[in-house]
Amino acid sequence: MRYASGEEFLAAPRKAVTVFGMSGLGKTWLADRLRADSWFHYSADYRIGTRYMGEHIVDNFKREAMKVPLLRELLLSDSIYISSNLRFANLSPLSTYLGKPGAPAKGGIPFKEYVHRQQQHRAAEISAMLDVPQFIDKAHDIYGYAHFMCDASGSLCEVVDPQDADDPVLRTLTDHTLLVYLRGSNAHTRTLIERFDAAPKPMYYAPDFLAKSWDTFKRENGDLADDAVDPDAFIRWGYAQLLAYRQPVYEAIADHHGVTVDAAALAAAPDTTAILTLIASAIDAAGANAT
Repeated sequence: MRYASGEEFLAAPRKAVTVFGMSGLGKTWLADRLRADSWFHYSADYRIGTRYMGEHIVDNFKREAMKVPLLRELLLSDSIYISSNLRFANLSPLSTYLGKPGAPAKGGIPFKEYVHRQQQHRAAEISAMLDVPQFIDKAHDIYGYAHFMCDASGSLCEVVDPQDADDPVLRTLTDHTLLVYLRGSNAHTRTLIERFDAAPKPMYYAPDFLAKSWDTFKRENGDLADDAVDPDAFIRWGYAQLLAYRQPVYEAIADHHGVTVDAAALAAAPDTTAILTLIASAIDAAGANAT
């Protein structure tokens, strides 16, 4: 572990943590709190969507624009340019690019193209995680931040193997940061499912899980053809399966490489001091369990 004890963590003049868990449990909220107390916030999703997926996103915008005669003419004459306005608080350009597989008439994209974009996201997420050490240095050397928080994507668990001591992403993160898992309750899970059902959004899936889920959904709904699948119905159905699939992987990452903090306890922490005390207690608990 990055810190041998909670006391060592609290006393460290330069702290670095990577916070992970399911989207919607408070990672970005925590980042906002810490940033207000002079912590550098490294958003994995922002890095994915700008540095590694930005060109793919904009190219897709251009493909759509080229279907409109006026925009086509203006693009070909360099009279307009198209860019993505992806921000920490608005990742819509990235999720829109990932898309949803299924019937084109309902906003779906071909499954083969969907898988291709998923593969692009996987490579981008791995690269974004491997960039963490250089951003720790940048945060300190350029901007003067002593403390650093990596706000990991909810799909971190899909691109690592917690059983592999030499997993390149986990080794990079544990060498340079403390991995902190935000663990939700059953009530959190129900809330996330309800929220997702009301506004389904594109997600990243591990390749094997995606292939199995796609085949199962089509079979259970009358052996549907790929282009007959309702995109929103599929991702709504798949979300609960995804939560169940990810949970033990999150737990394994925390058990083998980091610490666990209760999401509800964190949300109730009144200030940064209380937040850091919770993390310090989790370090001591992990150490006690290891012995």
